[in-house]
Amino acid sequence: MSQNLKSIFIDGEAGTTGLGIRERLAAVPEVAVKSIDPDKRKDPAARKEMMAGVDLVVLCLPDDAAKESTALADELGSDAPKIVDASTAHRVAPDWVYGFAELAPGHAEKIAKADRVANPGCYPTGAIALLRPLVDAGLMAQDHPVTVNAVSGYSGGGKSMIEAYETGVAPAFELYGLSLRHKHLPELQAYSRLTRRPIFVPSVGNFRQGMLVSVPLHLDTLPGRPSVADLHHALVERYAGSTYVSVLHQEDMAGKIEPEALNDTNKLELRVFGQDDLGQAVLVARLDNLGKGASGAAVQNIRLMLGLPEG
Repeated sequence: MSQNLKSIFIDGEAGTTGLGIRERLAAVPEVAVKSIDPDKRKDPAARKEMMAGVDLVVLCLPDDAAKESTALADELGSDAPKIVDASTAHRVAPDWVYGFAELAPGHAEKIAKADRVANPGCYPTGAIALLRPLVDAGLMAQDHPVTVNAVSGYSGGGKSMIEAYETGVAPAFELYGLSLRHKHLPELQAYSRLTRRPIFVPSVGNFRQGMLVSVPLHLDTLPGRPSVADLHHALVERYAGSTYVSVLHQEDMAGKIEPEALNDTNKLELRVFGQDDLGQAVLVARLDNLGKGASGAAVQNIRLMLGLPEG
């Protein structure tokens, strides 16, 4: 092996996101993934020793376990590795950089310089991509009453949900998160720059992966009463030149959209549907909840943090 390889340890590599990251990293020739003995995966001393010998650690763990692993890394002081945390634990923590590279101009550079990066949630990735450019452009007030609707494939729901769908026990479709306290809301609000808490209504369908996130808008409630074209232009301007985020032109869009077209990619597609005479629009993001919504974004962040070329 080349001495120039960057070494990576995936803490929690047996889960859906961990497996996805490992599979994607297998196609990155500049890195070597190190694994801990299965019987030592919960041994703090063994994990700490592994962390001391790698350049970067990816945390694919429940929130509490991710915090424990971060504490282990911090004990290493100057020998601590860089960390990408795929859990929810640090997404709004002030000393972590949010891992959505396309968040704002210059944000990818912040990720590249960071030692601690919190990988975004799948739903917020789509919602923030739609909302943040409008807020930044003054086309949406920060206190606008936003509603976000979304549907995901069942692979985003963890082991029990995957088993329920694949054994035919789960329903064809269901709403959830109806307590209005979904764990993705804090990051969705914070990085969209919204001061009013959005209403977020997630759902899951009987397909393995893929995701649609939609935001309905009444144009006369927005500053200056923008047109549908104004909203579209704001998105086009923000993501011009982006490798992974594209804004479809209105003439290329049909009046319906399905969620699976971007599966197994790190792509994110944005659309603006609307009618000026009705004063209404619907913003729609499509992505793979396991790709740009999880392992794809993680590998994108890993490349940035380790100074590797874009994949």
